[in-house]
Amino acid sequence: MTDVFQPDTSFADGKILKSSTDGVGAITFNNPDKHNAMSLEMWEGFGQALTSLRDDDTVRVVILRGAGGKAFVSGADISQFEKQRHNAAASEDYAKRSAVQRALLADYPKPTIACIQGFCLGGGMQVAMLADIRIAAASSQFGIPAARLGIAYGYDGLRHLVSLIGPSWARLLMYTGMRIDAAEALRIGLVERVIPDDQLWGETMAIAETISGNAPLAIKAAKITIAEVLKDESQRDMDAIKQVGTACMDSEDFREGRQAFMEKRKPQFRGR
Repeated sequence: MTDVFQPDTSFADGKILKSSTDGVGAITFNNPDKHNAMSLEMWEGFGQALTSLRDDDTVRVVILRGAGGKAFVSGADISQFEKQRHNAAASEDYAKRSAVQRALLADYPKPTIACIQGFCLGGGMQVAMLADIRIAAASSQFGIPAARLGIAYGYDGLRHLVSLIGPSWARLLMYTGMRIDAAEALRIGLVERVIPDDQLWGETMAIAETISGNAPLAIKAAKITIAEVLKDESQRDMDAIKQVGTACMDSEDFREGRQAFMEKRKPQFRGR
């Protein structure tokens, strides 16, 4: 499938690109000379792009991808470490500034898809794990080299890692700093699908377009409810689940869905 996206806005001196078409938004990590390694400026630009697409009512789903075909995100830009992460205090400040953007993705109200080709390492793994769905090219490689760099991977990143692949595999990846291929990532539950490289974009867009064509309120209800299911029972907001369910049942979209089914036509959902 031809890439129909043309960037309409750029951030971080062009290293973060934002685009959208037909209900699907895309954010591209555009630093291919460094395998899309994330600088602090890119983290901040990423947050700006997320906010822009979040506030765009025409966008119903967001794809995250890397430029160049060789990496999704290869981790943090290590060239910044000497200046910005050279000790515990500096690292804490760096972590706080980048954590704001990760929290924005973690609580994102719209469905997100990580379209992964090539290296997905370190901080790139954090981004991918925060997406709702991970689709990987067969050539992809995954890993967290924190032990080889002498740095601690943060709590939130490890919490997501353990929730996806379990504590034993998390320990193996973290203790060794090893890389695994896409087939292994699929087997242990780190990604949902593995696609031949030349079909990755087409398959990812097909999923995104399907999501975009479905009822936004129903998808919102599923996203909220799944998030609550993953919480400890004592922390679940059952009222929020009830409210989104009620909103669906009282919506124009529910009526449209029923009518379209009876009339044997494709429904036109408006998100209200």
